Amino acid sequence: MSEKCLPDTQDNIPEIPVHLTRVGVKGVKKLLKIERVGKRPIILLPTFDAFVDLPSKQRGIHMSRNPEAISDVLEEVVYGSTLEIESLCAEIVNNLLKKHKYARRAEVSMKSDLMVMKKSPITDLKTQEMTNIMADATGYRDGDKIIIRKMIGAEVIGMTACPCAQESVRETSKERLLEFLDEETSEKVLNSVSLASHNQRGRGMIMMEVPDKSVIRVEQLITIIEESMSSSVCELLKRPDENAIVVQAHNNPMFVEDCVRNMVQKIVHEFRDFPDDTLVTVRQVNEESIHRHNAFAEKVATLGELKYEIEAIEENNNN
Repeated sequence: MSEKCLPDTQDNIPEIPVHLTRVGVKGVKKLLKIERVGKRPIILLPTFDAFVDLPSKQRGIHMSRNPEAISDVLEEVVYGSTLEIESLCAEIVNNLLKKHKYARRAEVSMKSDLMVMKKSPITDLKTQEMTNIMADATGYRDGDKIIIRKMIGAEVIGMTACPCAQESVRETSKERLLEFLDEETSEKVLNSVSLASHNQRGRGMIMMEVPDKSVIRVEQLITIIEESMSSSVCELLKRPDENAIVVQAHNNPMFVEDCVRNMVQKIVHEFRDFPDDTLVTVRQVNEESIHRHNAFAEKVATLGELKYEIEAIEENNNN
């Protein structure tokens, strides 16, 4: 039987004619090589999810077209021009809407590990650090045009030290010191040492919309996240490095809420010239060491809203 004679049951009218928001495929793995001028290429093994909406009068989407749309765009990257990962997702969205004429909306997301080379803080040992990067693109038809919004993000592991527990340790330590030292000397001792606290493995995440004709390098987001926690962490550490990280973290204690607010302020300073309607999501999850639960904080806003809050705070602080 030839392919033209095979029935196309997807085009049938469904028994329950309900419009579906997202239909497609999840977990499509591909190999992606991104060339860079004057630098080694970046090799990724990303996972894609790709969806379109489905009209109420159509039983199913043509499912094979979704992985095809991903493969088509990746083939262009392999043999042609280089794209940022969020633009890659946008191209796949555009391809999906071309293949699915009945769809009004398409959505693609991509996640991948990214290897970043770092040096340990004291001994300068080279170490490979893995971080998560992601990109999204959403497109919809507006008459004959296709409108696409794209986002890029990163999730980075770091370290936090609890300010509340540290303050408690400070008070009990001071009580003991006052048993054989005066008040002034006790304060000098406490101010000169790193005080104990319980620690958390922090997972900071930023997801930002990329406006037209604008560029966000994922390295920028990684730096903002790392610098917003008590300390960054390294895979390979010698004793002096371990000491430096522990001391830094306990000299810079952070609540989960502090980490999110730090990221917000840094985003406003780094991307001040971006349009006010740029969408931003900032999230921090701290994996607790003395509790069975984890701590969570999040901020979802436009860049304009973030600017308004941060600029008001900084203006008040300057007065």
